[in-house]
Amino acid sequence: MSVQEELKKLSEKIKQYRDEARVQLHLAREDVKDEWDDLEQDWDRFRNKMDQILHDTENASQEARQTAQKLGEDLKTGYQNIRNKLK
Repeated sequence: MSVQEELKKLSEKIKQYRDEARVQLHLAREDVKDEWDDLEQDWDRFRNKMDQILHDTENASQEARQTAQKLGEDLKTGYQNIRNKLK
């Protein structure tokens, strides 16, 4: 699987987790909401980085792809943690 395919798959999974967490967020305690707000800022940065990388895939440096991958994995974990707290 190419890096671009991996990043797209990761982006789709993050979006799914994000959407599921958003539905349950109204039940969350205030501390979970604060965590959500922080993740939303990271989500915006991730989407901007993804847009840049996907637009310029061939010109994107390995470091930029690795940075996006790491940020994506961190976001996925953060949204999973929120989902788990809301269950």
